[in-house]
Amino acid sequence: MATTTEQQSDSADTDDGVLAQWTQGVIGDDEKRSRLYQALFYVACGFFLVTTLFPFYWLLVLALTPNSAILTGDWSLPVIGLEFPHPQGFNPSAFVEVFQQVPFHLYVFNSFVLATITTIIVLLVASLAGYVFGRLDFPGKGPLMLGVLMVSYFPPAAFLIPLFDAFLGNAVVIPFLGIELFEPPRLVNTPGSMIMPFSALFLPLAIFILTTFYAQIPDGLEDAARVEGTTRLGALFRVIMPLSAPGVATAAVLTFIAVYNEYFFSSIMALENVPQNWSPLVGGILSYQDQYTTDFNLMAAASIVGVIPILILVIVAQERIVSGLTAGALKE
Repeated sequence: MATTTEQQSDSADTDDGVLAQWTQGVIGDDEKRSRLYQALFYVACGFFLVTTLFPFYWLLVLALTPNSAILTGDWSLPVIGLEFPHPQGFNPSAFVEVFQQVPFHLYVFNSFVLATITTIIVLLVASLAGYVFGRLDFPGKGPLMLGVLMVSYFPPAAFLIPLFDAFLGNAVVIPFLGIELFEPPRLVNTPGSMIMPFSALFLPLAIFILTTFYAQIPDGLEDAARVEGTTRLGALFRVIMPLSAPGVATAAVLTFIAVYNEYFFSSIMALENVPQNWSPLVGGILSYQDQYTTDFNLMAAASIVGVIPILILVIVAQERIVSGLTAGALKE
């Protein structure tokens, strides 16, 4: 018994010794260390690509498969017998039918307009706020910035009921006092009922990004512009914002993508899922589902079509996004 225990201990020590020798050999050899880092990089990239691209592959498979085959088909591959999604038939006409069965282009247009207007409003307000927080000193600056950032931590559902009640045109009343402040106009089924909540929800992140960038601009550049007769507002738009282009582009793209994909507020503020009520992209995708039938191939095709504008935007602005997300990480 004692011999067996000693053998197991010797085996463990041997394994630890081999692992320690291998680790020391890799750390001490630059070429081996470089190969290890390269292998880990490929493994991480492969895992990332599989987990992110596989849903798009599945969407493409569903879009190209007739709906009848989706409901009754066998997803197992005939060679190896694994359950894996692959096209059952070939039906590329689904990408045309999505526009024939439902005015899907109007839903895409609604999301594009809502995202564009919200992005412009957010950039204007966030630029002014970022200038104040990043370049001016005043009492209570820290707590005020913390209060702005706290808004982003509130769940959107917390604002839903009071906003919906106000946008219906009901009078705004002070709780527990019963004092009626004013009666707002009816805004449901209009872009205003969606743009205002979107702007409030995505404004804190844009303020934080632009504050970081505006604070890094040397004071001498702004002072030179002020000497030439430019006001603070003129220096902001003529000097500081052009020099902070990566940060501005990052805030704009992140806001645009978030609003373009948003459906929570839009589904409530648009009382009926029709494009005339400014129902967004996701509402158009759900239009291919009714009480009795669901056209999975059309929903998948519509999802792919809806992703194309965002894909183009990210490809065009990817350098700005990467530089904007990493520039604030280094202190000069």
